[in-house]
Amino acid sequence: MTKRSLLTLVRDALRGQRARDRDLRNLVSNLPYEGLERSKQPNRYFQSNGIKTTKYTLLTFVPMNLYEQFHRLANIYFVGLVILNFFPVVNAFQPQVALIPICVILALTALKDAWEDFRRYQSDRKLNNTPCLVYSRREKQFAERCWKDVQVGDFVKVACNEIIPADLLLLHTSDPNGVCHIETANLDGETNLKQRTVVHGVCHPEFDPESFNSRVVCEKPNNNLNHFKCYVEKPDEEKVGAGIESLLLRGCTVRNTDHAAGFVVYAGHETKSMLNNSGPRYKRSKLERKLNVDVLFCVILLFAMCLIGSLGHYLWRLSLPDVPPYLVADGNGHLDSPSLSSFYMFFTMIILLQILIPISLYVSIELVKMGQIFFITNDVDLYDEETDSRVQCKALNITEDLGQVEYIFSDKTGTLTENKMLFRRCSIMGTEFPHKENGTSHTQWNYHLQPASEAPADGPVAETEVIPDRKLLQQITRGENSSRKTDPYLDFFLALAICNTVVVSMATARRRRVSTSSVLDTLTSLVKKKDSLSCIFTSCRSKPKTEDSVIEESHFHPPADKKEGTDAISRHRKCSLHVLSQSDVSAVTSADLRYEAESPDEAALVYAAKAYGFVLLARTPNSVTVRLPSGDELVFEVLDTLTFDSNRKRMSVLVKHPVTKEYVLYTKGADYAIMELLGTPYAGTEHFKGKQKNVATDTQHHVDCYAKEGLRTLCFAKKIVSEKMYEDWLVGRQRALAAIDNREELIMETAGQLETNLSLLGATGIEDRLQESVPDTIVALREAGIQVWVLTGDKPETAVNIGYACRLLEEEDLVINMSCKNKLTCTAILDCTLEEVKRYNDDPRNVDTTQNISVVIDGPTLTMALSPDLRDRFMELARRCRSVLCCRVTPLQKSRVVKLVREKLKVMTLAVGDGANDVNMIQAADIGIGISGQEGMQAVMASDFAISRFKHLKKLLLVHGHWCYTRLANMIIYFFYKNVAYVNLLFWYQFFCGFSGTAMIDYWLMIFFNLFFTSVPPIMFGIMDRDVSAEVLLGVPELYRTGQGKGEYNFLTFWISILDAFYQSLVCFFVPYLVYQGSDVDIFTFGTPLNTSSLFVILLHLSIEIKAWTVVHWVVMLGSVLLYFVVTLAFSAICVTCNPPSNPYWILQSQMADPTFYLICILTTVVALLPRYQQRYPDCARRQPCFYQLYVIICSYFTHLSAGHSSRKLSSSTHFPADFIIDTTSETINIGLKKTN
Repeated sequence: MTKRSLLTLVRDALRGQRARDRDLRNLVSNLPYEGLERSKQPNRYFQSNGIKTTKYTLLTFVPMNLYEQFHRLANIYFVGLVILNFFPVVNAFQPQVALIPICVILALTALKDAWEDFRRYQSDRKLNNTPCLVYSRREKQFAERCWKDVQVGDFVKVACNEIIPADLLLLHTSDPNGVCHIETANLDGETNLKQRTVVHGVCHPEFDPESFNSRVVCEKPNNNLNHFKCYVEKPDEEKVGAGIESLLLRGCTVRNTDHAAGFVVYAGHETKSMLNNSGPRYKRSKLERKLNVDVLFCVILLFAMCLIGSLGHYLWRLSLPDVPPYLVADGNGHLDSPSLSSFYMFFTMIILLQILIPISLYVSIELVKMGQIFFITNDVDLYDEETDSRVQCKALNITEDLGQVEYIFSDKTGTLTENKMLFRRCSIMGTEFPHKENGTSHTQWNYHLQPASEAPADGPVAETEVIPDRKLLQQITRGENSSRKTDPYLDFFLALAICNTVVVSMATARRRRVSTSSVLDTLTSLVKKKDSLSCIFTSCRSKPKTEDSVIEESHFHPPADKKEGTDAISRHRKCSLHVLSQSDVSAVTSADLRYEAESPDEAALVYAAKAYGFVLLARTPNSVTVRLPSGDELVFEVLDTLTFDSNRKRMSVLVKHPVTKEYVLYTKGADYAIMELLGTPYAGTEHFKGKQKNVATDTQHHVDCYAKEGLRTLCFAKKIVSEKMYEDWLVGRQRALAAIDNREELIMETAGQLETNLSLLGATGIEDRLQESVPDTIVALREAGIQVWVLTGDKPETAVNIGYACRLLEEEDLVINMSCKNKLTCTAILDCTLEEVKRYNDDPRNVDTTQNISVVIDGPTLTMALSPDLRDRFMELARRCRSVLCCRVTPLQKSRVVKLVREKLKVMTLAVGDGANDVNMIQAADIGIGISGQEGMQAVMASDFAISRFKHLKKLLLVHGHWCYTRLANMIIYFFYKNVAYVNLLFWYQFFCGFSGTAMIDYWLMIFFNLFFTSVPPIMFGIMDRDVSAEVLLGVPELYRTGQGKGEYNFLTFWISILDAFYQSLVCFFVPYLVYQGSDVDIFTFGTPLNTSSLFVILLHLSIEIKAWTVVHWVVMLGSVLLYFVVTLAFSAICVTCNPPSNPYWILQSQMADPTFYLICILTTVVALLPRYQQRYPDCARRQPCFYQLYVIICSYFTHLSAGHSSRKLSSSTHFPADFIIDTTSETINIGLKKTN
């Protein structure tokens, strides 16, 4: 490579980096540069559309995987010991043997990583080679290309039901109104259709990519799926603004649109979907953090034991009168000094005792968690048949945290409630219409809010079923028959039908696929024939109508002859500014329509308007078609839509009325967001006889009553905008839409300029039923020691009502309502309440009692309470409360509350929600749970676990959470015990071999002991053990408290297990030592019964810990013992010169022919496990005196045996108690007690 080309590459790389880092990107079409080399392409600095999610290649897999694995300090520790073992002066056993454990662990992890990466590679290859249509200037048409070949600046065409390959700026669609419907389920889980509109005024109706000579200026890529800043600069330097409403995101699916074409602005890893694809979430559990501390304790213990060994070796060398023959000098005849030899011995002891640090523990924990997740996801009780969904576990490493939760933060709508909205009440111009037919069940059940499962069968159960109020029907009829141009009742229902973002589709054509033009031609011919189209629609299945529905239908849709229908159509065309096929709309019946709303509230309101005859027939970006009760159809020109945001708490639609030609602004929102904007009274209200001034007061009263009954409330208003005002406002609006900097703020400011001096129309009350078993779940969680907080955006009255309905609040509770206008009042309330609570707790008469205090706080007061000078007092009060209810809170406030409680109180927090507004709260908690409800899947996608019903939280926490924590905690403690107990056998032996680092067990068997013989039983213990049955855990929620706070795995239990391991290792070592003391047995003959008895002790110790035995436990336990004997016998038979000069040839075979071997194993096991057995089963041990008698007899026997020293076999003259029998007439020894009366 020449110097010039190298400099060119560096320069291009720097230029590319600067181009990608700029806040704004200037993009042009690639078509004029088609066929040129890459270096001459204008958009060459931006990424192509090919993606690569794999970590490794064939060349980089080994080094990169090892590099990642060595991020674990434990792996570095063991590799360091392996390297250390290659130095002869410090090695403890053969270097090749020392490699086996760490190599097995690294290899298993590498295989797992390789398999996962290979699956990612297959997915990438399939996605990159997916075909799509890209315009080619050479071929003069859209040509088929692979996704990976798409570049920024290309023009891509997407057909119906196809997935969008890159982020496209929408320039053309097959829809004459410039609309493209997309489904974003792959991004946010929402299945409702969303509209995207073309950038108007940029392309001609006949779209020709070659004629596109504009410049696209957009912001640099980011992961915000809801915002996009861009403008298109034409050759005459006119700027046309574009936002997220004109962006087709990669991964979305085109629906109900024949085709759409767009300009690629982001490709590959710079698309919004890829920037949001951060992979699986990683969280460190509380248990894992505690585990790391205990590993550090083990390291300290290891160094202490090695120091003892080093010091002991030094003292032993000093005690020798002269050099013994078994201390071999080096080649020069030089022998290391005692001090240097003891220094080397320190490292030798580290190598010898290395298994004190459990190398296989981390792998075992991962396997256990996988098994626990399998049982959680396959629990039939957590399966929801209605949605065909089960529990999803996304964070694989925090299952045990489910058993330690102390605080739960829950959303209300969709989490505690069904989020299936039912229209119940409305107030129009200060007059309340109760809709008693809809609310029969509503008034007969406690707190006017009951679970859907308990609702009466005769009550309406779907948002599509609304029984009109007869009084209101009469008012609508009068309004239609009056001579007035406007009527508040008509305007109210027009606001319900128009002021929303509901997408209208045909029930027979939802998610349709258009494959060929012949299908289009057929549909076009059918549309031209009204009778044929009617036949198609009438063949659709419709719901049976009740008697009231029949009356309503005949009232709202009187028979009309063909002439009247023609006149109506001509009126539409005269009113509409768009070329519409009105014959299509006119033939549509209400039963053929399907409404797809982003919010269930909007769907309920549209269906309510439909029940009164105001049928939303069609919606485009520029028009809304509504059928009136009289049968007339009005096409409103949509001038602008001021979308809802969490700051304004309202949305508005500006339309041009087809009859009056007025510019009308319809607004809906929260009561406080509408009431403060009221100004001009409703025009033409003389007939209200002076009551107009009381409309706002009466409506507010009705809204408060609705809220107290648990209904969700919305207020509706109207404003007539003059033409001049609209034109002046439009200039600022277009400037805001074309802005890049502060675009959201400018758009919000223009919305506020128009939403002033509103005329109040009325309000609605919508019911959202509680989910099934919510009260029982909250009561059980509270009994389990968990504090439940509800964070909602609803009015305080609505939230309090639901709080009582779900038993978050009880009648006997002291409820503190905190709604303050200023910080001084908030401070006073906090101080007074805290003083009262402390006075109650200090009263000696209230010992062992808890005051039931609940706090209800609204959003503004919460902001003050979270200020730096008040947050400590607020936390102190909240800590003493049984429940807290936060109302009118924003998503940001939700996350701040969760973070504050978690950090200040140092507790385990769990957040549960179902909507996008709960994502911040879910991510701020230690455990995030999403509910797959009616508001899409954004909460689920951001969560650690996903459930379909709030009631599933009860079993997920109280049963599976308790099991996961106790299983994993006990397994970790057992692992530490097992390794300490086994390694101490080697440590005790050092006291009898001059601390020389010698092992009395063969190195291979030592490695196999932890790697194979005792590895599977604790894993099965961690996956399948049950200390208490599910029925008991659900019936006695208080058992959950064992995992809270420090839990079962704490400082005390850890060190008790370590001390128990020391005791058992002493027994396992010194019982064989006393038996063989003074004999001439070799080192492996002494070590084999010691190794065997330690196996029995360690496995039977686990048997004592197991609470629920299954077939799997029996198979694993017996299989481990069988594997030990098979492998050891085979190894002893074939290992003739495996470990010179000492070889374990035929050792176990000889031992198994000696009765002493069996007695050593029995005695060691009994003595070692007796304290653990007595501690675990104290009542059972006291009821079994024979167990103790057998223990005493065996001890006396071995005391007598050790006194003889020279004999290793039983003598027939040995004396034992009269009731003790030992039969030595055969090869086996039968020990028992005489049967006595």
